Amino acid sequence: MPHSPLLKTQRRTLLGAAAAVATLGAPALVRAQTPKIRIGYWPVAAGLPFYAAMEKGYFKEAGLDVEALKFAGAQQVMEAMLAGRCDGSSNGTGSGNLGVGEIASPGLFKIIATNPSNQKYVLDQFLVPKDSPIKTLAELKGKRVASGPGIQNKVLAMAVLERAGAAGTSVTELPIGQHVAALAAGQVDAVYTLEPTGTVGRLNGTTRVLEAGVIAKYILGDPLAPWHGGSATLTTEFIKKHPVETKKYIAAYARGIDLVRKDPAQARAFLKGYTAIEGPLTGEVPLASYMLYNEFTPSDVAHFQKFFDLFTEKGVFGKKLDVTSLLYKA
Repeated sequence: MPHSPLLKTQRRTLLGAAAAVATLGAPALVRAQTPKIRIGYWPVAAGLPFYAAMEKGYFKEAGLDVEALKFAGAQQVMEAMLAGRCDGSSNGTGSGNLGVGEIASPGLFKIIATNPSNQKYVLDQFLVPKDSPIKTLAELKGKRVASGPGIQNKVLAMAVLERAGAAGTSVTELPIGQHVAALAAGQVDAVYTLEPTGTVGRLNGTTRVLEAGVIAKYILGDPLAPWHGGSATLTTEFIKKHPVETKKYIAAYARGIDLVRKDPAQARAFLKGYTAIEGPLTGEVPLASYMLYNEFTPSDVAHFQKFFDLFTEKGVFGKKLDVTSLLYKA
């Protein structure tokens, strides 16, 4: 893919900065060897290991300077990685969105962890107003349905509706922070969304879950199959330039995952400030599962590949993406 003028300008800036460092002597060079690691995140519950690692100081303890950058959607995180404004993504960043970036710029990133979800480890769900008469997804045929922003959310919402008996229903993209309000105001009849949206709506008494774990059930064909819908990544450029920091970052990130697994009650508190959930309400949010790059089994890869193949089938991916090639290798 031809390099954009923006990327060319950034490269010239980096080259100029490198030349300047060379003239400043050893102290400046030492400082330059500790890079700021800019990680994009979307404010959904699945990003919890990253939030925990930030707030518990795991990255700082590893001697890393990590900056959390909040974006309105997973697509914006991917675009920032393409433009060189981000060095990676947190869990919760749509794997499909990242796949679009990989096709645009082959070799863009490597996946260090995913957040598989299903009907047991809940992330994805359809919500309706609390008093809605709608009882099944099939009843959404012809209704006003919204999804989160970005191609992954819209494609998945439409595919689920199609396979659940509501084919032909149009889906409108809507910022995830507006989902509960849109339902409460009667602007839409249902939304395809991600936690903590369902918890927010349930606790304020305005919405209810129509069905959860819909991707595993309708797309993967098994309600308990792992849907690797979100991925934590680092750009290949960062990995190549900073191999030592890469290993430290992954180890610190793994500590965040370990905390979520072993002490979810403590970890949940770190949803505050990163998502719409705060205070005691953090204890109500269902959590996704987490899988590090070195924990994938052939079955996990197969389910991940089936998810990606849907995007190829729907024409979102211009070519087939091999999941195995995208996983980080130490």
